[in-house]
Amino acid sequence: MPQLFPADPAATMVIREVAPQITTFSLPFARFGVMRFGARGTLIKLATGSLAIFSPVSLTTEVRDTVQSHGGNVKYIIAPDLQHHLHVTAWKNAYPDANILAPEGLWEKRQKVAEFKDTPFDVVFKKDGSRMISPEFDDESELEYVHGHGSRELVFLHKPSRTLLEADLLFNLPAHEQYSKTDEGSTANFMTRLFLPMMAPKTPSTGHRRFAWYILANDKPAFTESMRRIIRWDFDRIIPCHGDVIELGAKGVFQDVMAWFLREDHKHV
Repeated sequence: MPQLFPADPAATMVIREVAPQITTFSLPFARFGVMRFGARGTLIKLATGSLAIFSPVSLTTEVRDTVQSHGGNVKYIIAPDLQHHLHVTAWKNAYPDANILAPEGLWEKRQKVAEFKDTPFDVVFKKDGSRMISPEFDDESELEYVHGHGSRELVFLHKPSRTLLEADLLFNLPAHEQYSKTDEGSTANFMTRLFLPMMAPKTPSTGHRRFAWYILANDKPAFTESMRRIIRWDFDRIIPCHGDVIELGAKGVFQDVMAWFLREDHKHV
C-alpha cells in the first residue's frame, strides 16, 4: 500500500488557532501516495465547553495536549465523508464518551477492516433523515448532508466564527501550509501539478467547476439543492481538508466554484 501520511506526523504537523473557537491540525497527505493534497483536522470548541473534531487526523502527543488545553471534553467525532475516517477509531478509543457522526454507508465500508469494524456509530446521516445533532451543537452550527456527492459529504457551518468546514467539496491547492514543515514542497511532482488546475479556486474557476460538475456530483439535482442551501449560509472563511484555509472572501470563492449548480437556468459551459 502506498504511504498516504508521513511516518512521523508530529514532525510535520502545523497546529494553528484559526479563530478563538477553532484550531486546525494540518499535515502532509498524498492521495494514492502521489498527489499532494494535504490533510487537515479541525477542532471546534462550543460555547458549552464541549469539543468537536471534524475529520480527525493522527492523535499525536501535541494534538492530545492541544485538546487538553481546551478542556479535553471531546464530545463529537465527525467523519465528514466516506474517505475521511482512518483516525476515527483512535479518537474514539482516547475519548470513549464522544459520539461519532458519519454519513450512511461508512459503517458498512469499515466492516472490512478489522481494527475499524467494532467501532460503533452514534449518528448516521441519511438522505431523508434528520439534520439535528444536539441542542448545544445545533445552536452554533448548520449542517448539510450532500448525499449527491460521490463521497456523501457532511458540510458544517460554525456560525459564531462564520466558518464553513468541508472535506472533499472544495479544494484549495497547492497545500502550502500542510507541506510547510517538509522539504518536499506542495507541488513537487508531475501528478500534483497536473491536478492543480482542477483544484485551485482561482477566478474564473473553470477547472474546479468542471471537477465538481463531472467528478464530485454523482447526483446533480441533489448536489444542486445542497449547494443552493449552503450558499444561503453566512460565512466568510472556508476550512478545507485539502489545501490552504481561505481566510477571507470565502463565500465568493464558493459561489464561483459552484456557479454551474447555482445558475437558475442550470446551464454550464
